[in-house]
Amino acid sequence: MPVRLPHHLVLSAAMLLLSACSHAAGRASRTSTYYIAADEVEWDYAPSGKNGITGQPFSGIDARYMVSGPARVGRVWHKAIYREYTDSSFKTLKPRAAEWEHLGILGPLIRAEVGDTIRVVFRNNASFPASVHPHGVFYKKDSEGAGYADGTTNMDKADDAVPTGGTHVYVWLVPERAGPTASQGKSAFWMYHSHVDEQSDISAGLIGPMIITARGGSRADGTPTDVDREFVVAFLELDENNSPFFDRNAERYARPVPKMAHLPVDTSFGILVRGPATETSFRETVNGLSYGNTPGLSMRVGDRVRWYLMGATDFEFHSPHWHGNVVTINGMRTDVASLTAMEMVTADMIPDNPGTWLFHCHVSDHLRMGMQALYTVAAAPSGARP
Repeated sequence: MPVRLPHHLVLSAAMLLLSACSHAAGRASRTSTYYIAADEVEWDYAPSGKNGITGQPFSGIDARYMVSGPARVGRVWHKAIYREYTDSSFKTLKPRAAEWEHLGILGPLIRAEVGDTIRVVFRNNASFPASVHPHGVFYKKDSEGAGYADGTTNMDKADDAVPTGGTHVYVWLVPERAGPTASQGKSAFWMYHSHVDEQSDISAGLIGPMIITARGGSRADGTPTDVDREFVVAFLELDENNSPFFDRNAERYARPVPKMAHLPVDTSFGILVRGPATETSFRETVNGLSYGNTPGLSMRVGDRVRWYLMGATDFEFHSPHWHGNVVTINGMRTDVASLTAMEMVTADMIPDNPGTWLFHCHVSDHLRMGMQALYTVAAAPSGARP
């Protein structure tokens, strides 16, 4: 009959094994602590105030989603997002580095190397229970961040749904299986998100990225040694109809509906979808920003660029398409990737074509509703490697 060891003994053995492997590779394992809160904010899906793809003010189709009107909320919505702080007092926000301004609505980037430990001190400042659930890494039941009938009790349930004003410490180990395979290069891509009411939580905005490098494969700043530039791009379909703040947003930002008007009802999936004009409360975004408003996607000719792509939880299928340059995915050159719900894909690019280029989802409705961005390739500096 097999013997089952207690959770704490399994964790201790795993930590010892990870530490031994790290030392054997010539690098001591590290514990990285992140202070992350779920904060409520007013989020602008198009902070430039215009369609960045056309360079024109919103009008026509794009105005349906970006301009407030009768039964339409427009660009600004109350949301909950992950934000990083400098310490456990959660008083001072940690500034986001310029090279990561493109993350937009996504939570702070979590980095680690195989053999390390990630420690997330989570404070829930949102008005509903929230959690932090990771993909790919190793965790015990008190650090899973998801509640279901798993037979656990007491402290093993505290991580499932952190109440408003509450704090929980999540501890995740980074074993070999969380890192890249031999064919992946020096980094693997994962995500984290709230998993109390998954669809509602992610619709509110609680999702973020995590990059794991191979043992010995990172620089001092955590970046993988085989790339010059990294981008995390989430093709996020955020359904504001399912956000816990829908009623608040409709009341605060939508214009009153004329007395005799009737709201259209979308029954295309055989269900009554909540919300004014239904479709106009969907947001098709690139990192929570629409119609070319995602900033900072810039590089130079010849840079070794790694794109980390991800989807979210709605009825989603995305086909990210780069104009002007190509990428390598799973050993194949292409300029169109494929993303299903919550899928994570890594694409490597060495741009050879300078200019400002379109980067968008090729699903026609997503394109029409704003899932578009621009990326810029500058000429290589003089003296750069060929």
